[in-house]
Amino acid sequence: MGGSKMPNVYEINVEGGMSSLSIANTNLHEHVPNEAPIVSSYNDRIRPLLDTVDRLRNLNVMKEGIQLPTIVVVGDQSSGKSSVLESLAGISLPRGQGICTRVPLVMRLQRSTSPEPEIWLEFNDKRVDTDEEHIAEAISITTEAIAGSGKGVSDTPLTLHVKKAGVPDLTMVDLPGITRVPVNGQPENIYEQISGMIMKYIEPQESIILNVLSATVDFTTCESIRMSRQVDKTGERTLAVVTKADMAPEGLLEKVMADDVSIGLGYVCVRNRVGDETYQEARMQEEILFKTHPLLSMIDHDIVGIPVLAKKLMQIQGTMISRCLPDIVQKIKEKMEVSYFELNKLPMVMTSTQEALMTFMNIIGSAKECLQRILVQGDFIDYQDDQTMHSTARLADMLGQFSNNLHAQPVIEEFLMDEIKVLEECKTIGLPNFIPRSAFLAILSQRIDAIHTKPVEFITETWDYIEGVLLSVLTKYSENFPQIQSSIKRAGRNLITKIKEQSVNRVIEIVEMEKQTDYTCNPEYMTAYTQKIAAQENFIYTVVNNYSNVHSLTAYGFGEVTVSHLRTYDAQLLRQAFDMKVRITAYWTIVVRRIVDNLALYLQFSVKNLVNNQFHKEIVADLVSPGGGGEVEKMLEESPSMTSKREKLKNSIKVLKESKEAVATIADQNSG
Repeated sequence: MGGSKMPNVYEINVEGGMSSLSIANTNLHEHVPNEAPIVSSYNDRIRPLLDTVDRLRNLNVMKEGIQLPTIVVVGDQSSGKSSVLESLAGISLPRGQGICTRVPLVMRLQRSTSPEPEIWLEFNDKRVDTDEEHIAEAISITTEAIAGSGKGVSDTPLTLHVKKAGVPDLTMVDLPGITRVPVNGQPENIYEQISGMIMKYIEPQESIILNVLSATVDFTTCESIRMSRQVDKTGERTLAVVTKADMAPEGLLEKVMADDVSIGLGYVCVRNRVGDETYQEARMQEEILFKTHPLLSMIDHDIVGIPVLAKKLMQIQGTMISRCLPDIVQKIKEKMEVSYFELNKLPMVMTSTQEALMTFMNIIGSAKECLQRILVQGDFIDYQDDQTMHSTARLADMLGQFSNNLHAQPVIEEFLMDEIKVLEECKTIGLPNFIPRSAFLAILSQRIDAIHTKPVEFITETWDYIEGVLLSVLTKYSENFPQIQSSIKRAGRNLITKIKEQSVNRVIEIVEMEKQTDYTCNPEYMTAYTQKIAAQENFIYTVVNNYSNVHSLTAYGFGEVTVSHLRTYDAQLLRQAFDMKVRITAYWTIVVRRIVDNLALYLQFSVKNLVNNQFHKEIVADLVSPGGGGEVEKMLEESPSMTSKREKLKNSIKVLKESKEAVATIADQNSG
């Protein structure tokens, strides 16, 4: 189909700044175009509305996230989709085995008063002029240029412009027919590719789904119906075209009346063009068929024929555009405001070292103020939704967990045995009722050695957390200057490493001090000692005299303990061991609290010193000093990513401005 063979002579020229490929055949006789298939009256408002939407589509406003009202043509393979579109446009489309439409074909039909049709294709900023005789071949050639010479598909659209007398004012997107089984040359995932493409086009609420169904099949089994119902469950955006009515007239009336597949916009039954019929002949035969056929003539004439379909599509399209236009205007306005806001947020292009230095100092100053809020003041306005950056709360959690861990009592395997062993090794020649101080310090040293790594681990983990907070803040405030961001973060890491090392050394000193001597002025020590030592004599008497053959006792402050292993020792040694146990227990509570208090105070002091003094001084010294490697000067060279972002925003604003101008006039007319 489609007339004479495609020409062998191609002429390439440039028109209006767009690459243009004109297809001509010097051997062809003058072509007389087919008579236009549809001549009907329609609302004069449809063309301006459609022109506006087409203008927005040309501007690629959909790339800005603004969806446009679009008639999307879908159907299973061999459903007669191409025949319907040919009848609407009065032109021939590619035919053949397998998938004929391999790319989204945007068909822009426009009624023209000129007797000569004007037809051309556009893709990738190229223009291909053609005529009715060669349109099918032109589409095939351009499709190969987009999707390759095989049988694969591509998501890159091809636009077909048809300006011709009598065609309806419509813009439609024809998508590849749905096929589940790949044929030779098609990729194995052809179904996934096509279904993904279709869903992309029919999912937006602004899309009108023109579902092409063959009268020869059960509508409920059509894959195109299944897909459209996924995104349009009520069918309010779906119009069904039933093709091949003449091939399966039996039961067709019942099918469309039953509406088992929920087609909200209704059905239109049509007859496909047969053989070499002209479009005018096909329409005449269609009209005769639905008027005279014993079964098909029973179908309401308001839902049969290509002219009815064209009228319905124009009305639906006009209504959808009118309804969507206010939202489109609002979205363009909102997108433009956001783009302007984002553009204004970008840093100015600096031209001098002084400007760069001033900007750098502003970055450090802003970061310091932010750290002051989140590390010192507990103000999380900068990171309301990120709990990891609620630093005063997280530091309090870490300190509480450390305190609980440190206060946890060690498991006592054999009560008083540690004390007995130390006393036996520290005994001297002297009065028997004195406890050697060296024995107490030895027990204390054992206790401290058992926990000495915990304070170091705590302070290390704390500064690791603070480092993460500091780097997040530096990243945030230097995000517009990636050319120096890594250097700023490196300086921040160096500063925290230095402070962490100092803090670890300080914590080791705090813990070591507790081993050197035993001292407290806290009265709780004597209170706890007095309470616990009162049970000493009863405990010793029970152990030594094997009272009631008990194997365990409940000792005040120690819980239930086993005592059977103690009966081999004399009462004097047991008294000394019990006394030492009471003393070390009372004193250990104070030691642990003192370590926690000292670390808490030191941490608070170090964090405030970091924010108020060290941060600004050290970061600036690292990057601005003579040995700083010219980091500030790097700010004069805008990074490629920032330049790209700036250009992208400018282009976006340009598109949105032109889109705003395109819709302004028609929006006023529409509201009127």
